[in-house]
Amino acid sequence: MGSGSRPKILGFVCNWCCYGGADLCGVSRFQYPPYIRLIRVMCSARVDMAHIFLALSTGQDGVFVGGCHLNDCHYITNGNYDAFGMVSICKKILGHIGVNPDRLRLEWVSAGEGIRFANIMNDFGAQIAKFGPLGQSEGIGEQVLKFRLEAAAKLVPYIRLVQTERMRVPVRTEEEYQKFFASDEFNRLFEETIAEKLAIGQIVALLQKEPLATPEISRALGLTPSEVSRFLISSSRQKLVRYDEGMKRYALA
Repeated sequence: MGSGSRPKILGFVCNWCCYGGADLCGVSRFQYPPYIRLIRVMCSARVDMAHIFLALSTGQDGVFVGGCHLNDCHYITNGNYDAFGMVSICKKILGHIGVNPDRLRLEWVSAGEGIRFANIMNDFGAQIAKFGPLGQSEGIGEQVLKFRLEAAAKLVPYIRLVQTERMRVPVRTEEEYQKFFASDEFNRLFEETIAEKLAIGQIVALLQKEPLATPEISRALGLTPSEVSRFLISSSRQKLVRYDEGMKRYALA
């Protein structure tokens, strides 16, 4: 970060464990960066992708999610596994739209791990400070970044449905979750169900402003002309866009 500037980091922490760890950290006078702002939630599963996209699109440089250790959730639903899946998909989306996925971090901290909480916060704070303001290390302008994050946020209801129907891990163990979200199967499902929707959503958002030609859409989204053409064909079949022969531009249908 520039001299005199500090990163902006927002943290969502579970009431029962991670918040307790943060409280113990304060009582024990362990030091961590003062620019990290915490929001207490009843369970890490209550944190939604929409919260993360909103935080990043409104000026945060990094987002932290903290929950109970796996299999120690205070609810019988083991909600921290839901947080595991949500963050894994969200990091994939961030990478897809050009944002460093490491700006989002998930950790498990118990109420008795004050020093662990401090160490994680210090490490994450230093990492985000090294990256600089959101978009700087990614080489993305503020307006383009905001546009991409808002387009992703609009797809959250659809992404939740995909996660429930196509990306549910059958066995709730850390090993199985890590295995699935690092697998070729997950990458294939992401490309088939989410990546195309993200691109089409961004194209539709662009065309809401004005009709555009393929090269203009390509430059705006950082996609190749062939990729844009493929998404435009798909959008046309779905009757979302149309080609205006008079203007030689694509417009909303």
